[in-house]
Amino acid sequence: MVQTQRVVIVGGGTAGWMAAAALVKLLPQACTVHLIESAEIGIVGVGEATLPHLRAFVTSLGIDEAEFMAATHATYKLGIDFRDFGRIGDRYLHPFGEFGRALNGVPFHQLRRRMQAEGRSEDIFGYSVANVMAANNRFQPPATDRRSMLSSVNYAYQFDATLFGPYLRDFAEARGARRTEGKVVTVDQHPETGDVTAVTLENGDRIEGDLFIDCSGFRSLLLGGTLEEQWEDWSHWLPCDRAVAMPCASPEGPIEPYTRASAMPAGWRWRIPLRHRIGNGYVYSSAHLSDDDAADALVNAIEGESLADPRILRFRAGRRRHSWVKNVVAIGLASGFLEPLESTSIYLVQGAITTLIELFPIRTIDPADRAEFNRVVDVEYDRIRDFLILHYHATTRDDSEFWNHVRTMTVPDSLHEKIDLFRRGGRIAKYSEGLFFEPSWVAVYLGQGIVPEGWDQRADAIDRQGLGQAMDQLRAQIAAEVGKMPDHAAWLAR
Repeated sequence: MVQTQRVVIVGGGTAGWMAAAALVKLLPQACTVHLIESAEIGIVGVGEATLPHLRAFVTSLGIDEAEFMAATHATYKLGIDFRDFGRIGDRYLHPFGEFGRALNGVPFHQLRRRMQAEGRSEDIFGYSVANVMAANNRFQPPATDRRSMLSSVNYAYQFDATLFGPYLRDFAEARGARRTEGKVVTVDQHPETGDVTAVTLENGDRIEGDLFIDCSGFRSLLLGGTLEEQWEDWSHWLPCDRAVAMPCASPEGPIEPYTRASAMPAGWRWRIPLRHRIGNGYVYSSAHLSDDDAADALVNAIEGESLADPRILRFRAGRRRHSWVKNVVAIGLASGFLEPLESTSIYLVQGAITTLIELFPIRTIDPADRAEFNRVVDVEYDRIRDFLILHYHATTRDDSEFWNHVRTMTVPDSLHEKIDLFRRGGRIAKYSEGLFFEPSWVAVYLGQGIVPEGWDQRADAIDRQGLGQAMDQLRAQIAAEVGKMPDHAAWLAR
């Protein structure tokens, strides 16, 4: 018989209420959920852009997409538009979808590289449905028929982060989650095992539990504070440690179905179009730029009337050595942080919640389950870390101290090996776990000027004329299909 676990979540916000919503919906027979949050403690989140994986989370909870999008002022997102990262003036989209079609088992980017070496000069991005849709501000859902090129596209959401947590709070409380307003002042531990047994609030209330989920943000109250789990610092690879954020009114014109990331002298600037406003921010290295200068740069860059004063956020890149220790599971910022360059923050929360649900204790916590959870979380963080570093390191920019630093720094061996593999023959390191598969790596490698010296030798066995004709037809087909689509704003209006 399954023993009901008393789950206590310390901290609300996006991470806390995502965890609460998932547990009460997917494991109602296995646990009770009690969430503690304090209005005195602000929410860090400025991340308004997501990855396609969030669609699966929303679906798993049985939430209607249209209702969810209306409640959070959401727009659709087909990818991230990177500007000035490889060189000033460069621009490419990291699309949510595939490039072209493989032929005889040969990936499309390999076929295109062979044809490029023989004189075809067009870039690869015209063979991405998502890229062409984004360039033309068009949108419609992917086709379900895998034979259609329109099935190769995926999408995510851009939404108001301040509305997402409250939306999930209503969802979770309606399904039995209990909420207590208060600030945790003491944490009790079992004298022999060291497990957390209860937390006491400022008003004296004592809340006991079997499993504690730490969603207390950068404070990491339980995992980092009480259990003293060590922090693994990655700031030497990802030196951006500040962000200044400020919303502005939407300018006249189309609502772009993508997030924009524009490189700046000491980092990069985000632009996220919502239905009712634009989210703006400058992520930067405090070693290369002052807070005041960063705020001034952002104010001068926004396109509409400011809706709030600039807000400075401080953070550091890295993660706890373990995210599940004893009976405490850290999710979100309490576990680790990677800057929002690829919109991975909510994905990391979702991934940890999904893994916890898969490994949820049946009666007592099994050390093997705890170890597997930590392994999965570590893989996610490590692979995302390498992908983010690639955006900085794969550059020829030498116009500022910041870009000189990231261009010449020593990168992790795991990333160095990936870059060498692609540079030699256009090959992408294969793995079955973790975020960002072949199309994502191809987009950044090629978008930032890493051109393979060779290509998959199987591509040479394919008739050149026939391959060229097939590529022409594919490009024309994508352009024609996208041309029939409604624009993004029209689809939202539906």
